[in-house]
Amino acid sequence: MQTLHPRTLFALTLMVSTGLVGGGLYLAMALNLAACPLCIIQRMLYLLLAVTALIGFSLPNSRIGQLIAALIGFDIASLGIFAAGYQVWLQRFAKDVSCAANAPWWEELVYWAGEKIPLLFQANGLCSDPGWKFLGLAIADWSMLAFSGLGVLMLIALLKLLRQR
Repeated sequence: MQTLHPRTLFALTLMVSTGLVGGGLYLAMALNLAACPLCIIQRMLYLLLAVTALIGFSLPNSRIGQLIAALIGFDIASLGIFAAGYQVWLQRFAKDVSCAANAPWWEELVYWAGEKIPLLFQANGLCSDPGWKFLGLAIADWSMLAFSGLGVLMLIALLKLLRQR
């Protein structure tokens, strides 16, 4: 069996990340779900990961550029795991708690982005409300799994690029 080329891993990461953003928007509209600030942060991280993957994909002849893109992509996915994991913790153990105390910088970023592009970034839900579940898991649980999988893809791309001569 042929192993996956780093460009294929970048393309897969790009498609999955953009698909997840599109799926999130569809769920929000079809089921009338309100996104919370942590949901929006995760959406931003998926978009940032997609841009990073596009850059890595677009640099087929630049091993250094692809290495940097894979490393940044892995870091973004790690931040996504943290954000989704924090939301999972809020939903399971800290019911009726807002996302954070005293509107930290990231909530200010979310509200600013929501004013600029409300379709993508408007946050009007509670982070502690799971809202909708599929197979017993809330959207935050699925997001944590998705970021984990995308992080693995970026780690594999990074390792493959490091092994190239």
